[in-house]
Amino acid sequence: MRRVALALALGAAGGALFAAVKAPLPWMLGAMAFTTVAALAGAGLAVPAWLRNSLLAVLGVMLGSAFGPELFGRIGQWTVTLLGLLAYIAVVCGAGYVYLRRLGRYDTLDSYFTAIPGGLNEMTALGHAMGGDPRLISLSHAVRLTFVVFTIPVWFRLFQGYLPSAGPQTGGGFAETAPVELALLAACAIGGPLLGRLCRMPAPHLTGALLLSTALHITGVAHSSVPPELVVMAQVGLGASLGARFVGVPVRRIIGTIGVASGLSVIMILGTVLWSLALAPLSGVPFETLLLAFAPGGLAEMSLVSLALGFDTAFVATHQLLRVLLVIFLAPLFFRLMPPRANVTQ
Repeated sequence: MRRVALALALGAAGGALFAAVKAPLPWMLGAMAFTTVAALAGAGLAVPAWLRNSLLAVLGVMLGSAFGPELFGRIGQWTVTLLGLLAYIAVVCGAGYVYLRRLGRYDTLDSYFTAIPGGLNEMTALGHAMGGDPRLISLSHAVRLTFVVFTIPVWFRLFQGYLPSAGPQTGGGFAETAPVELALLAACAIGGPLLGRLCRMPAPHLTGALLLSTALHITGVAHSSVPPELVVMAQVGLGASLGARFVGVPVRRIIGTIGVASGLSVIMILGTVLWSLALAPLSGVPFETLLLAFAPGGLAEMSLVSLALGFDTAFVATHQLLRVLLVIFLAPLFFRLMPPRANVTQ
Protein backbone atom coordinates (compact mmCIF):
# COMPACT_ATOMS: atom_id res chain seq x y z
CA MET A 1 0.00 0.00 0.00
CA ARG A 2 2.90 2.35 0.65
CA ARG A 3 4.16 1.79 -2.90
CA VAL A 4 0.69 2.50 -4.30
CA ALA A 5 0.28 5.62 -2.16
CA LEU A 6 3.70 6.92 -3.25
CA ALA A 7 2.91 6.34 -6.93
CA LEU A 8 -0.43 8.16 -6.70
CA ALA A 9 1.02 11.02 -4.65
CA LEU A 10 3.83 11.55 -7.16
CA GLY A 11 1.32 11.31 -10.00
CA ALA A 12 -0.92 13.95 -8.45
CA ALA A 13 2.05 16.26 -7.87
CA GLY A 14 3.23 15.85 -11.46
CA GLY A 15 -0.23 16.42 -12.84
CA ALA A 16 -0.74 19.55 -10.75
CA LEU A 17 2.60 20.99 -11.89
CA PHE A 18 1.90 20.26 -15.56
CA ALA A 19 -1.58 21.77 -15.20
CA ALA A 20 -0.14 24.89 -13.57
CA VAL A 21 2.17 25.53 -16.54
CA LYS A 22 -0.63 24.72 -19.03
CA ALA A 23 1.08 21.66 -20.48
CA PRO A 24 -0.91 19.38 -22.81
CA LEU A 25 -2.67 16.35 -21.27
CA PRO A 26 -1.31 17.64 -17.94
CA TRP A 27 -2.73 15.20 -15.41
CA MET A 28 -1.81 12.09 -17.38
CA LEU A 29 1.56 13.13 -18.80
CA GLY A 30 2.55 14.94 -15.60
CA ALA A 31 1.78 11.88 -13.52
CA MET A 32 3.64 9.66 -15.96
CA ALA A 33 6.67 11.98 -16.04
CA PHE A 34 7.04 12.17 -12.25
CA THR A 35 6.52 8.45 -11.64
CA THR A 36 8.78 7.45 -14.53
CA VAL A 37 11.65 9.57 -13.17
CA ALA A 38 11.08 8.17 -9.69
CA ALA A 39 10.96 4.61 -10.99
CA LEU A 40 14.20 5.05 -12.92
CA ALA A 41 15.77 6.52 -9.76
CA GLY A 42 14.94 3.33 -7.89
CA ALA A 43 11.78 4.28 -6.00
CA GLY A 44 9.43 1.47 -5.11
CA LEU A 45 6.17 2.20 -6.96
CA ALA A 46 3.14 0.10 -7.79
CA VAL A 47 -0.38 0.50 -9.15
CA PRO A 48 -2.51 -2.68 -8.81
CA ALA A 49 -4.19 -4.16 -11.85
CA TRP A 50 -7.71 -3.80 -10.41
CA LEU A 51 -7.23 -0.05 -9.99
CA ARG A 52 -5.79 0.37 -13.48
CA ASN A 53 -8.65 -1.63 -15.01
CA SER A 54 -11.22 0.47 -13.16
CA LEU A 55 -9.62 3.65 -14.50
CA LEU A 56 -9.59 2.23 -18.02
CA ALA A 57 -13.35 1.73 -17.68
CA VAL A 58 -13.71 5.41 -16.73
CA LEU A 59 -11.72 6.34 -19.83
CA GLY A 60 -13.99 4.20 -21.99
CA VAL A 61 -17.13 5.84 -20.58
CA MET A 62 -15.62 9.28 -21.18
CA LEU A 63 -14.79 8.53 -24.81
CA GLY A 64 -18.24 7.10 -25.49
CA SER A 65 -19.97 10.11 -23.93
CA ALA A 66 -18.51 12.38 -26.61
CA PHE A 67 -21.10 11.00 -29.06
CA GLY A 68 -24.68 12.24 -29.23
CA PRO A 69 -27.86 11.81 -31.29
CA GLU A 70 -27.03 14.89 -33.36
CA LEU A 71 -24.23 12.94 -34.99
CA PHE A 72 -26.75 11.16 -37.24
CA GLY A 73 -27.82 14.49 -38.76
CA ARG A 74 -24.34 15.66 -39.73
CA ILE A 75 -22.29 12.59 -40.46
CA GLY A 76 -23.75 12.29 -43.98
CA GLN A 77 -22.15 15.63 -44.85
CA TRP A 78 -18.70 14.34 -44.03
CA THR A 79 -18.46 11.36 -46.37
CA VAL A 80 -15.31 12.54 -48.14
CA THR A 81 -13.42 13.40 -44.95
CA LEU A 82 -14.50 10.24 -43.13
CA LEU A 83 -13.31 8.09 -46.03
CA GLY A 84 -10.18 10.21 -46.04
CA LEU A 85 -9.75 9.47 -42.33
CA LEU A 86 -9.79 5.73 -42.99
CA ALA A 87 -7.17 6.10 -45.72
CA TYR A 88 -5.13 8.46 -43.54
CA ILE A 89 -4.98 5.92 -40.70
CA ALA A 90 -3.84 3.19 -43.10
CA VAL A 91 -1.13 5.34 -44.71
CA VAL A 92 0.24 6.80 -41.47
CA CYS A 93 0.20 3.41 -39.74
CA GLY A 94 1.96 1.80 -42.67
CA ALA A 95 4.69 4.43 -42.80
CA GLY A 96 5.18 4.33 -39.04
CA TYR A 97 5.27 0.54 -38.97
CA VAL A 98 7.96 0.33 -41.65
CA TYR A 99 10.02 2.99 -39.83
CA LEU A 100 9.78 1.19 -36.48
CA ARG A 101 10.61 -2.22 -37.94
CA ARG A 102 13.53 -1.16 -40.09
CA LEU A 103 15.08 1.71 -38.15
CA GLY A 104 13.68 1.31 -34.64
CA ARG A 105 14.20 -2.47 -34.67
CA TYR A 106 10.96 -3.04 -32.79
CA ASP A 107 9.34 -6.43 -33.18
CA THR A 108 6.16 -6.79 -35.21
CA LEU A 109 3.68 -6.53 -32.36
CA ASP A 110 5.29 -3.51 -30.68
CA SER A 111 5.78 -1.79 -34.04
CA TYR A 112 2.14 -2.30 -34.93
CA PHE A 113 0.61 -0.93 -31.73
CA THR A 114 3.14 1.90 -31.52
CA ALA A 115 2.54 3.04 -35.11
CA ILE A 116 -1.24 3.28 -34.69
CA PRO A 117 -2.33 6.90 -34.01
CA GLY A 118 -4.62 6.12 -31.08
CA GLY A 119 -4.67 7.23 -27.46
CA LEU A 120 -1.80 6.45 -25.12
CA ASN A 121 -3.82 4.42 -22.65
CA GLU A 122 -5.94 2.75 -25.32
CA MET A 123 -3.01 1.55 -27.43
CA THR A 124 -1.00 0.49 -24.39
CA ALA A 125 -3.95 -1.51 -23.07
CA LEU A 126 -4.57 -3.18 -26.44
CA GLY A 127 -0.89 -3.87 -27.09
CA HIS A 128 -0.45 -5.31 -23.61
CA ALA A 129 -3.56 -7.49 -24.03
CA MET A 130 -2.12 -8.88 -27.27
CA GLY A 131 1.26 -9.63 -25.64
CA GLY A 132 3.28 -6.48 -26.39
CA ASP A 133 5.67 -4.54 -24.15
CA PRO A 134 3.49 -1.97 -22.33
CA ARG A 135 6.48 0.13 -21.25
CA LEU A 136 7.81 0.49 -24.78
CA ILE A 137 4.39 1.18 -26.27
CA SER A 138 3.33 3.65 -23.56
CA LEU A 139 6.56 5.66 -23.68
CA SER A 140 6.49 5.81 -27.47
CA HIS A 141 2.90 7.07 -27.49
CA ALA A 142 3.64 9.54 -24.69
CA VAL A 143 6.45 11.03 -26.78
CA ARG A 144 4.19 11.17 -29.84
CA LEU A 145 1.30 12.79 -27.97
CA THR A 146 3.59 15.32 -26.30
CA PHE A 147 5.24 16.13 -29.61
CA VAL A 148 1.93 16.63 -31.42
CA VAL A 149 0.01 18.50 -28.75
CA PHE A 150 2.94 20.82 -28.19
CA THR A 151 3.75 21.39 -31.86
CA ILE A 152 0.29 22.08 -33.32
CA PRO A 153 -1.18 24.20 -30.50
CA VAL A 154 2.10 26.13 -30.23
CA TRP A 155 1.89 26.89 -33.95
CA PHE A 156 -1.63 28.26 -33.55
CA ARG A 157 -0.67 30.03 -30.33
CA LEU A 158 2.26 31.83 -31.93
CA PHE A 159 0.56 32.75 -35.19
CA GLN A 160 -3.17 32.85 -34.35
CA GLY A 161 -3.31 33.77 -30.67
CA TYR A 162 -4.58 30.47 -29.24
CA LEU A 163 -4.10 29.97 -25.46
CA PRO A 164 -4.57 26.36 -24.28
CA SER A 165 -6.52 25.36 -21.20
CA ALA A 166 -4.99 22.97 -18.67
CA GLY A 167 -8.23 21.62 -17.25
CA PRO A 168 -10.29 18.67 -18.48
CA GLN A 169 -13.25 19.68 -20.64
CA THR A 170 -15.75 16.88 -20.14
CA GLY A 171 -18.90 18.52 -18.76
CA GLY A 172 -20.39 19.41 -15.38
CA GLY A 173 -19.02 18.23 -12.06
CA PHE A 174 -20.67 15.78 -9.67
CA ALA A 175 -22.85 18.53 -8.17
CA GLU A 176 -24.18 19.56 -11.61
CA THR A 177 -24.85 16.02 -12.85
CA ALA A 178 -28.27 14.50 -12.19
CA PRO A 179 -28.29 11.32 -10.07
CA VAL A 180 -29.90 9.32 -12.87
CA GLU A 181 -27.10 10.37 -15.24
CA LEU A 182 -24.46 9.38 -12.68
CA ALA A 183 -26.20 6.02 -12.35
CA LEU A 184 -26.09 5.51 -16.14
CA LEU A 185 -22.40 6.39 -16.26
CA ALA A 186 -21.70 4.00 -13.39
CA ALA A 187 -23.66 1.29 -15.18
CA CYS A 188 -21.44 1.75 -18.25
CA ALA A 189 -18.28 1.56 -16.12
CA ILE A 190 -19.46 -1.60 -14.34
CA GLY A 191 -21.49 -3.35 -17.01
CA GLY A 192 -19.20 -2.44 -19.92
CA PRO A 193 -16.22 -4.52 -18.72
CA LEU A 194 -18.56 -7.46 -18.06
CA LEU A 195 -19.84 -7.12 -21.62
CA GLY A 196 -16.28 -6.84 -22.91
CA ARG A 197 -15.22 -10.04 -21.18
CA LEU A 198 -18.35 -11.85 -22.32
CA CYS A 199 -17.67 -10.88 -25.94
CA ARG A 200 -13.93 -11.58 -25.54
CA MET A 201 -12.97 -8.05 -26.57
CA PRO A 202 -9.32 -6.98 -26.28
CA ALA A 203 -8.74 -4.78 -23.21
CA PRO A 204 -12.36 -5.46 -22.12
CA HIS A 205 -12.46 -2.85 -19.36
CA LEU A 206 -11.75 -0.13 -21.91
CA THR A 207 -13.54 -1.38 -25.02
CA GLY A 208 -16.59 -2.75 -23.21
CA ALA A 209 -17.22 0.48 -21.30
CA LEU A 210 -16.61 2.49 -24.46
CA LEU A 211 -19.09 0.42 -26.49
CA LEU A 212 -21.85 0.60 -23.86
CA SER A 213 -21.34 4.32 -23.23
CA THR A 214 -21.39 5.05 -26.96
CA ALA A 215 -24.64 3.10 -27.37
CA LEU A 216 -26.40 4.94 -24.54
CA HIS A 217 -25.24 8.40 -25.61
CA ILE A 218 -25.79 8.05 -29.34
CA THR A 219 -29.35 6.80 -28.76
CA GLY A 220 -30.09 9.65 -26.35
CA VAL A 221 -30.60 7.46 -23.27
CA ALA A 222 -27.68 9.14 -21.49
CA HIS A 223 -26.71 12.79 -21.91
CA SER A 224 -23.96 13.60 -19.40
CA SER A 225 -20.23 13.09 -19.60
CA VAL A 226 -17.92 11.86 -16.87
CA PRO A 227 -17.47 14.57 -14.19
CA PRO A 228 -14.11 16.35 -14.60
CA GLU A 229 -13.07 15.49 -11.03
CA LEU A 230 -13.23 11.80 -11.89
CA VAL A 231 -11.46 12.39 -15.20
CA VAL A 232 -8.56 14.05 -13.35
CA MET A 233 -8.32 11.16 -10.89
CA ALA A 234 -8.42 8.63 -13.72
CA GLN A 235 -5.70 10.43 -15.66
CA VAL A 236 -3.47 10.65 -12.59
CA GLY A 237 -3.95 6.97 -11.80
CA LEU A 238 -3.35 5.82 -15.38
CA GLY A 239 -0.31 8.06 -15.75
CA ALA A 240 1.09 6.74 -12.48
CA SER A 241 0.46 3.14 -13.55
CA LEU A 242 2.37 3.72 -16.78
CA GLY A 243 5.27 5.36 -14.99
CA ALA A 244 5.41 2.61 -12.37
CA ARG A 245 6.03 0.07 -15.13
CA PHE A 246 9.53 1.51 -15.59
CA VAL A 247 10.77 0.23 -12.24
CA GLY A 248 14.01 -1.64 -13.01
CA VAL A 249 14.22 -0.51 -16.67
CA PRO A 250 17.71 0.74 -17.74
CA VAL A 251 17.92 4.47 -18.47
CA ARG A 252 19.77 3.75 -21.72
CA ARG A 253 16.72 1.96 -23.08
CA ILE A 254 14.50 4.94 -22.22
CA ILE A 255 16.75 7.36 -24.12
CA GLY A 256 16.81 5.11 -27.17
CA THR A 257 13.03 4.74 -27.17
CA ILE A 258 12.54 8.50 -26.96
CA GLY A 259 14.80 9.00 -29.96
CA VAL A 260 12.93 6.45 -32.07
CA ALA A 261 9.53 7.81 -30.99
CA SER A 262 10.55 11.37 -31.86
CA GLY A 263 11.30 10.27 -35.41
CA LEU A 264 7.91 8.55 -35.59
CA SER A 265 6.25 11.77 -34.39
CA VAL A 266 7.86 13.77 -37.19
CA ILE A 267 6.65 11.23 -39.76
CA MET A 268 3.09 11.42 -38.42
CA ILE A 269 2.95 15.22 -38.35
CA LEU A 270 4.34 15.53 -41.87
CA GLY A 271 1.89 12.90 -43.06
CA THR A 272 -0.99 14.80 -41.44
CA VAL A 273 0.02 18.08 -43.06
CA LEU A 274 0.36 16.54 -46.53
CA TRP A 275 -2.91 14.60 -46.20
CA SER A 276 -4.81 17.70 -45.06
CA LEU A 277 -3.41 19.74 -47.95
CA ALA A 278 -4.48 17.08 -50.44
CA LEU A 279 -7.95 16.58 -48.96
CA ALA A 280 -8.87 20.27 -48.52
CA PRO A 281 -9.77 20.97 -52.19
CA LEU A 282 -11.63 17.67 -52.50
CA SER A 283 -13.75 18.13 -49.38
CA GLY A 284 -14.20 21.90 -49.29
CA VAL A 285 -13.08 21.91 -45.64
CA PRO A 286 -10.34 24.44 -44.74
CA PHE A 287 -6.83 23.05 -44.35
CA GLU A 288 -6.56 24.29 -40.74
CA THR A 289 -9.74 22.47 -39.73
CA LEU A 290 -8.61 19.25 -41.40
CA LEU A 291 -5.22 19.51 -39.71
CA LEU A 292 -6.84 19.66 -36.28
CA ALA A 293 -9.34 16.91 -37.15
CA PHE A 294 -6.67 14.47 -38.37
CA ALA A 295 -3.76 15.40 -36.08
CA PRO A 296 -2.62 12.32 -34.08
CA GLY A 297 -2.83 14.20 -30.78
CA GLY A 298 -5.39 14.52 -28.02
CA LEU A 299 -9.13 14.79 -28.65
CA ALA A 300 -9.54 17.47 -25.98
CA GLU A 301 -6.55 19.53 -27.08
CA MET A 302 -7.39 19.60 -30.79
CA SER A 303 -11.06 20.31 -30.04
CA LEU A 304 -10.15 23.18 -27.72
CA VAL A 305 -7.89 24.75 -30.34
CA SER A 306 -10.69 24.58 -32.90
CA LEU A 307 -13.15 26.11 -30.42
CA ALA A 308 -10.81 28.97 -29.56
CA LEU A 309 -10.18 29.76 -33.22
CA GLY A 310 -13.83 29.54 -34.29
CA PHE A 311 -13.40 26.43 -36.43
CA ASP A 312 -16.02 23.67 -36.71
CA THR A 313 -15.49 22.04 -33.32
CA ALA A 314 -18.09 19.30 -33.89
CA PHE A 315 -16.26 18.31 -37.09
CA VAL A 316 -12.89 18.21 -35.34
CA ALA A 317 -14.14 16.37 -32.26
CA THR A 318 -16.07 13.78 -34.28
CA HIS A 319 -13.14 12.96 -36.53
CA GLN A 320 -10.74 12.81 -33.58
CA LEU A 321 -13.04 10.53 -31.64
CA LEU A 322 -13.79 8.30 -34.64
CA ARG A 323 -10.05 7.94 -35.22
CA VAL A 324 -9.64 6.63 -31.67
CA LEU A 325 -12.69 4.38 -31.89
CA LEU A 326 -11.67 2.95 -35.26
CA VAL A 327 -8.19 2.01 -34.13
CA ILE A 328 -9.45 0.55 -30.83
CA PHE A 329 -11.89 -1.80 -32.51
CA LEU A 330 -10.07 -2.49 -35.79
CA ALA A 331 -6.45 -2.70 -34.62
CA PRO A 332 -6.73 -6.14 -32.97
CA LEU A 333 -8.71 -7.47 -35.95
CA PHE A 334 -6.15 -6.43 -38.54
CA PHE A 335 -3.25 -7.54 -36.36
CA ARG A 336 -4.60 -11.08 -36.35
CA LEU A 337 -4.54 -11.00 -40.16
CA MET A 338 -0.83 -10.17 -40.25
CA PRO A 339 1.89 -12.83 -40.69
CA PRO A 340 3.33 -14.29 -37.46
CA ARG A 341 5.59 -11.74 -35.81
CA ALA A 342 9.32 -12.09 -35.94
CA ASN A 343 11.06 -11.88 -32.59
CA VAL A 344 13.28 -8.96 -33.54
CA THR A 345 13.88 -6.52 -30.69
CA GLN A 346 15.80 -3.33 -30.28
